[in-house]
Amino acid sequence: MRNLLLIVLTLVSLNAAVMAVEPSEVLSDPALEARARHISAELRCLVCQNQSIDDSDAQLAKDLRLLVRERLVQGETDEQVKSYIVSRYGEFVLLKPPFNSSTYVLWYGPPVFVAIGIMAVFVIFRRKRSLSGAAAGLSADEQRRLKALLDDETTS
Repeated sequence: MRNLLLIVLTLVSLNAAVMAVEPSEVLSDPALEARARHISAELRCLVCQNQSIDDSDAQLAKDLRLLVRERLVQGETDEQVKSYIVSRYGEFVLLKPPFNSSTYVLWYGPPVFVAIGIMAVFVIFRRKRSLSGAAAGLSADEQRRLKALLDDETTS
């Protein structure tokens, strides 16, 4: 019985994305429904933030899905629908932000931080190598003095 319950819970959790769009939301025109699904997959759920509105069960996501379908039925293009939603909720609603001056940090930030990290590791290893090389390069006189200091320290 416990295994059966575990299997059912697993299947339900795997099907969560399929269950997000309710049957009452689906448009009768398959072409419009396909366009609505495509647009919904590109819009972020403002409640969940890491899911598209097509995948989210949040009430706001449902409202946005209905809004997308309503505007498509009115005859708007995909771009007009997305522009309307962006004008209402801001660019944050887009799962893939546009490439413009206000989003440069999003696009260039990760590669810059990776490059800085690689340079930091390189500098650290070079310093360690130069420090270990300096210690190994003692002259005969310095080695004698070091041995004398260490011997004095062990006898004290």
